[in-house]
Amino acid sequence: MASVPGSLRRLLMAPSLADVSFAGRGFPVAETAATRQLETIPQTVVTGFEWGIESKSLWETERRLSLVDEELRGFAYEGATMASVIRDSMPGRGGRTAELLQGAGRRHIFLNYIGIGFAMAKLPRPLWKKAVPALDGDDLYPSMSWLAVDGYGFDRAYFAPERWVDEQRLDTPYGWEDRPGYFQRAVDQGIGRALWFIHGAAVDAVCAAVNRFASDRRPDLWAGVGLAATFAGCSTAAELDTLRVRSGELAGHVAQGSVFAAKARHFSLTVPEHTRTALHALTGLTVESAAELADDAAPPAGAGDGVPSYEIWRRSVREKLPLKYP
Repeated sequence: MASVPGSLRRLLMAPSLADVSFAGRGFPVAETAATRQLETIPQTVVTGFEWGIESKSLWETERRLSLVDEELRGFAYEGATMASVIRDSMPGRGGRTAELLQGAGRRHIFLNYIGIGFAMAKLPRPLWKKAVPALDGDDLYPSMSWLAVDGYGFDRAYFAPERWVDEQRLDTPYGWEDRPGYFQRAVDQGIGRALWFIHGAAVDAVCAAVNRFASDRRPDLWAGVGLAATFAGCSTAAELDTLRVRSGELAGHVAQGSVFAAKARHFSLTVPEHTRTALHALTGLTVESAAELADDAAPPAGAGDGVPSYEIWRRSVREKLPLKYP
């Protein structure tokens, strides 16, 4: 049963399911079977947030999450992680996020980082330094904590597209991992993912949206598009082939995002058919070979001279891709 404080937190912070529908957001998306499937994703995130913010115990949250369809469960964990970070930021609280990420949520670690970013979008910046808990184990992929900034960028674009997509505002730099110069790039990767949802996976509209941005921002936007197209899906092989062709000389960035999505799905032990379809269309790889490529490309600890190891990892993935781009 939800606690009274938990219910109040939910009412104050959680959007309704209608608010995150395409119609509720005012996105120009035609209703089809594919777009109805796509909009279940943000609704699942909201549901996970509601459970995480109002449940008295972590056990109750995890039990509810276990009832979500496996293909969508990672998205529910995104919302629950967002809730845990917000709860941990309150005076006298702490430890809930670490327990969630190191427990049943471990296999969804990539999406958990994105959920941390969703919380960051709701919290003042002085609290960000405590958003990512101290985690033990290389299998928690600490280099991937930049996905929190990606999640923050997605939230900004999804809930305020006029500012962050139409006007193409640049965010105020922040020294994530002491790399303020990389902050906007990670934000743009999240904005690229958001474009897939804002345009309902309509490839022509997504490509046009990316190409309206300044040329120096497009590589990271394309990477976000590739990640969303592969992880969330809702497009056909023919449409994905068009996406690859339309990205031109930046198709390697689309492919890199696709590989990261495949790695995340493979790590979660749930790989839907649409992920296999998208990955093959965008990279020519199987999910198993993409996961192996991602692991082989991972840089050693301490690699990089002023460049985040996350970015070195992304570059290495592009260099190891079997297809030649464009």
